Amino acid sequence: MADKKKLSLIVFSGDFDKTIAAYTLASGALAVGYEVNLFFTFWGLNGIKVKQGRAFIGKALLDRFFNFLMGGRKKLPLSRLNFGGISPVLMTGMMRKNNVATLEELLEATKALGGNFYACEMAMHILGIKREDLIPEVKKVLGVASFLELAQGGEVLFL
Repeated sequence: MADKKKLSLIVFSGDFDKTIAAYTLASGALAVGYEVNLFFTFWGLNGIKVKQGRAFIGKALLDRFFNFLMGGRKKLPLSRLNFGGISPVLMTGMMRKNNVATLEELLEATKALGGNFYACEMAMHILGIKREDLIPEVKKVLGVASFLELAQGGEVLFL
């Protein structure tokens, strides 16, 4: 019996379009039978925060400042031509108009299809993010070495 196909995504960007790409790849791979592991680190953690907008998360002043600036899924900038934050709103409208799944719909599909969500322990420690700041679907907070063990034997993409 052949090994199950596996796709592991390292989501480090906090950009709207790159987060959409991560969830599009994840949900598409899950739909055709892949095991999918998503590892969120640094700005990519915005893609799995419970609070979708700006919030003062963390204890230290710098933690709170960085997390406020980072925002959440509703504050992700477009990687190019962000136009002061209006572009993600316009892009979402274009997606709806063309019957393409939005960021939130892609996240929900990835959850429903059984994607494995993991958060980077080091990045969370640096940014003062706690486990309860993340969506409940995050299976585990782990380090790079542990994630690489999970990813072994499959394709790994860095977004």
